Order: sequence, then C-alpha cells, then structure tokens
Amino acid sequence: MKLESKIPAGPLAEKWARQKFALKLVNPSNKRKYDIIVVGTGLAGASAAASLAELGYNVKAFCFQDSPRRAHSIAAQGGINAAKNYQNDGDSVFRLFYDTIKGGDYRAREGNVHRLAEVSVNIIDQCVAQGVPFAREYGGTLANRSFGGAQVSRTFYARGQTGQQLLLGAYSALSRQVANGKVKLFPRTEMLDLVVEGGKARGIITRNLITGKIESHSGHAVLLCTGGYGNVFYLSTNAMGSNVTAAWRAHKKGAMFGNPCFTQIHPTCIPVSGHYQSKLTLMSESLRNDGRVWAPKSKEDAQKIQKGELKPTDLAEDARDYFLERRYPAFGNLVPRDVASRNAKNMCDEGRGVSKTGLAVYLDFADAIKRDGQKTIEAKYGNLFEMYEKITGENPYELPMMIYPAVHYTMGGLWVDYNLMTTIPGLYALGEANFSDHGANRLGASALMQGLADGYFVIPYTVGDYLATIGPADKLPVDAPVFKEAEQKIEAQITRLLSIKGERPVDDLHKELGHIMWEYCGMSRTAEGLKTAKQKIQALKKEFWSNVKIMGDAEEMNQALEQASRVADFIELGELMVDDALNRDESCGGHFREEYQTPDGEALRDDDNFAYVAAWEFQGEDQPELLNKEVLEFENVKLTQRSYK
Repeated sequence: MKLESKIPAGPLAEKWARQKFALKLVNPSNKRKYDIIVVGTGLAGASAAASLAELGYNVKAFCFQDSPRRAHSIAAQGGINAAKNYQNDGDSVFRLFYDTIKGGDYRAREGNVHRLAEVSVNIIDQCVAQGVPFAREYGGTLANRSFGGAQVSRTFYARGQTGQQLLLGAYSALSRQVANGKVKLFPRTEMLDLVVEGGKARGIITRNLITGKIESHSGHAVLLCTGGYGNVFYLSTNAMGSNVTAAWRAHKKGAMFGNPCFTQIHPTCIPVSGHYQSKLTLMSESLRNDGRVWAPKSKEDAQKIQKGELKPTDLAEDARDYFLERRYPAFGNLVPRDVASRNAKNMCDEGRGVSKTGLAVYLDFADAIKRDGQKTIEAKYGNLFEMYEKITGENPYELPMMIYPAVHYTMGGLWVDYNLMTTIPGLYALGEANFSDHGANRLGASALMQGLADGYFVIPYTVGDYLATIGPADKLPVDAPVFKEAEQKIEAQITRLLSIKGERPVDDLHKELGHIMWEYCGMSRTAEGLKTAKQKIQALKKEFWSNVKIMGDAEEMNQALEQASRVADFIELGELMVDDALNRDESCGGHFREEYQTPDGEALRDDDNFAYVAAWEFQGEDQPELLNKEVLEFENVKLTQRSYK
C-alpha cells in the first residue's frame, strides 16, 4: 500500500494555513446530520468530543472508566509546552519545532511537528479561558519552567498536577455538551472491534463492563483517542486499565501500525519495591529543574548505601558523581528523557546504583533548598514531595529522592496522515494513540500539548473534509449484517476465552510478557536478545490460549475477562514491537540497539537506510506483518548527530 502523508506543499510555516483553506467544509445546518464516535475521554478525546459537539455534530463518547475524569491524562504532572516566549528568553514557534524534531532524533515529520508548535500558543489561551489554574508570577503573568531537551522556559504548569487541571478544563467543556444533548456519554463501556464495510470505518462493537452486553454503534466517522500501549511491559507509569485493544483491533481491520518499537523510558520514577508490584509511580520531569541527579563515585560507597551502612547525606561532594552535569554541561540535568534514562541505567550497570536493589540513583534538592528556601520548593513541587514520602516513607526535603527509569509513553501508534486519518477512511487516531508528532523520543510536557492540539485545533478542521466527501446519507444502520457478524465474532472470542479453564491467572501471564519485553526490548536491545524475545512471546501466546484461567461469566461484571482480552492483544503487539526493533538496524531516541552506538555511548542513527516511518500492515492471524515505509523528508532542519553537550 502506498502511504500518502497528505502534507501540503509550500513553506513550512504556511502548510497548516494552506491545508485549512483547502479542506472541504460542512455547513452549520448540515453538521447536525452527522454522527461521530469518539473512543476515549482523556485530553485528546474529551477535547475532540467537546469541540465537535460545539460545532454542531452529534457525538457518542465512550470510556471504560466510570467517569471521563478518570482518564489517564489526569496523571500527567509537570506541564504543557507552548511557544509563548513569556520569559523573553529566545523561544519561538520554530525553536519549539526544532527542539521537538531534534528531541525525537529526526524520526518525525516536519509538517506535523511545525503544526504542533504553531497551535501550542492557542492551547494556553483556550485553557486559561476554561479556568485552568496555571501557576502565575508575582505580577499575575503565567509562569513557565524548563523541561528536558530545551534551553528555554516554555512549560506552563499547575504545580505537579497539570494533567488533572487540563482534563478538568476539557471535562467541563465536554459536560456542557452532554447537558446540551450533543454528546451522549457511554462510561464503563469498552470498544472491542471496529466495523469496516466498503473500505470505510462504519462504527464500533462495545461491551458494557457492568452487564457484559455486546452492542453495536454506527457513525459517519470513528475517532480513536485511547492512549498508548506502555502496559505491554506490565510495569509502567500507565494506569492499570490502560490498554491497546481498540487500536490493535483497528489494526487487524486494516489500520497500519507506525513505529511500534518506539517506547519512551522516563528517567524519574520511584524504583520497583517488590515482586508483586503492579504499577510504577512517576515523579515529574519538572523536578530536574531544581533536583540534581547523582550516584556515588565508588562502588564501595554504593554498596554501603545499599546495605544501609551509609546515608546519601554522609557522602561528601567529591564522592558524588553528578553524571548528567558532567557529561552534558550545556543541558545538565535537563537532557531529554532517553539520554537521562540510559545514563542512569549505566550507573547501575557499573555497580554504582543505590537502594536495596542497586537499581536507583539520586535526585537531590539540598542545593535548591539551601538556595531558594524550603517554602519555595514546596510551592513548586509540594504535592510531588508528599506523594514520594507516602510511597517510600522517606522525607525528600531531608534525603534525596531515589529514582530509576520506567516505561512511560509510547511514540508509536496507528499510522495517520496529516489529517490524522488512518489507512482506513473514516477512522482517525488522536493523541498518544497515533504515531505522528514525537519521532523516536518525546520531549517532556509535549504529550498534553499533542492531545489538546489534536482535539481542539486539528480534528475539527480535518474530519469535516471527509464528512463533506461522503455525505450524511452514507451511514449504516446497526442492524446491518456487517454489525451482526462483528458482534458474533466478539461473542465467539469471549466464549473461547471462558472455555479454556486453565491454571494460570491473567496477571501472571501479563507479568511474564512484561518481563520479556523489559529484558529484551526495553531500555536497550540487541539482535540476539530480540530473537530470543520473539521465541518467548510465541511460546507465551500458546500458553495463554491453552492455560489462562478466567473465572465468572460473560454476561456480568468480569474484570478477569476484561484483562484477558487486553493481554491477548498485548501479546500480539509485543511480537510486532520486537519485529520492528529487530528490523531497525540503528539506534535513535528511545530505540537503543547496543550494536549501534557512538564511541561515547550515544545513539548512532543510520539516516541513509532508516529515515522512514515503519508502518506495519496486518496480513492475517499468525502471519508475518508486511512492512511499509513512509520516507521522511527534511527540508528545514539538517540531519546531525544529536548532541546535548
């Protein structure tokens, strides 16, 4: 299949304006004739549903949580980027564009990234108008702080709960449309299949998570705003319910999957504390503004700390290695996440890690507290410090935090064109569910930016172009044979899962998958390890379908059944991630192949052979997927070895 990105011609700064003018429009009186399905109610989904309903479309919004307010966007902490240049420190739309392209190690489209930088300035105005309580300077102007991968302060924030406040803003807009009758909300409802007929997306099949009822929903267009697939690793910073099922089922119906191996490891997470832990807790990247990352210089000191014979405060300055400041003097502790994560791993691999496991480094605020005072630090990060103390039992005002990298975000996702449409006409993917804007590594505070950009400022323009083309009459009734066949297929899969009656709990199988993925397709990968992972995943798939244990029935609330359905999809996705990583014989951003690195241990790209988006096409059950390539063209930035020194 030929991949058409549909990026308009012309100068970079004019592409989005040209595209908006070229797109077909639906007149206001006709908008009420169209039905749009939005799956997911995080920042991308809530903003899209609210915006489309405000325009006059009829919207159905689905979430598996009991309220849209519980979407995982609520967990984002540190902030949202925007090129406002309020600090007058040299920021601009082009600089945000450049930092994002560079941060993604030159594996993203120029056109998409520049559009993201352009609309970033509108997002802040939109959110302020909604009442989002951004932090402010003494004079009343909005405050900014720095984040990794940038030398300017462009991150707007609400203490350490920015995602929660932004989601409340989007939720208020969504609730207004629910009250107006333009949005019909379906909580505790999970999408289990995409209905495709005549080559177009026609609707979805869902399961009511309370009653178990399988239902069909028809629409003129379907928007997937379902987040990322980090829980394929079992342990991640994602909410326990976060999954890939909606995107994966769409992939198996013809939507290509882009760059599945591009996974982001966040450097500042609370380390694993035990074998039975099921989730990791993120400590915001914003903490690296004032916290200094270090490890003991000697293995002997590290071992004494691990045994409890030394406290970190016992080590003199000359016994500490502030390794990020040492290796990257220009950016220091604010290098991008992939760089910070690999360096922390290297410290631990050298035997200089701390904590009982030796898998942690320090994030120390002693200098900042001495410089600015504890009250200032409390005002910036108080809720994060409280969270850390509740989880670990240690006071981060007195002892440095212990941190270790963890899976946090997935840059891969469904392939979409410039209009956010997948390879299935009428099916769109927004936010983390698509692959489009971050390349091989996402800069901190850009996830919230992309989710709201897609929902508030991109999809309201682009979906109209498709709807105007098909017309309001082009909608199937839910009693059409294609819907009934899809319902029967889902019911048959559920029956198959419940009939296995094996010995292994779903969580046990998920945990084994996560271990395989982390060990062989995590922070670093090798060809040999990836081949081993593929064999192990294939064996695990057979074990799952012959020995999974699911109690209960289909027509009731059954969380084991929910989880089993999701883990089945994670297993298949895991194999594709391994294939993608094995195919990409280079290192770039979060994809670090140990065979391809510079003499000083940095990612070594191969632009001649791998400057493309890998778009994988489903070929049938248990069949190898077909690789399609979208070649990336760079006209405005020069491909160089990424350096933060």
